[in-house]
Amino acid sequence: MDENSKFLPHSYEGLKKLQKEFEGYQSKAFPTREPRFFALELAGEVGELANLEKKEWKGRKIKDSDYVDETADAMIAIMNYANSKGVDLSTAVSEKMRKIDEKRIENPEV
Repeated sequence: MDENSKFLPHSYEGLKKLQKEFEGYQSKAFPTREPRFFALELAGEVGELANLEKKEWKGRKIKDSDYVDETADAMIAIMNYANSKGVDLSTAVSEKMRKIDEKRIENPEV
């Protein structure tokens, strides 16, 4: 472990709690939607966010509120998808961050 590893999150309990709250809402509001619906929703929302970046890259002025809105949509979609597939995001993200950090240490960027 290197000096930067100490900045990894120590707890993902907040994410676990948030996901559980989303699941409660989702099970009541969208009880019949299957994972593929949420996967397609996620792809669409992330595409809309990427499109804003593309427009800005091309020189168009994009309102900050547009980024906020699309980022929120993407976050909601990932929560819905994870819940529909039974993915425990707190565990999955914790494990993935550890792997990313290990790779970063093995192959530091210049």
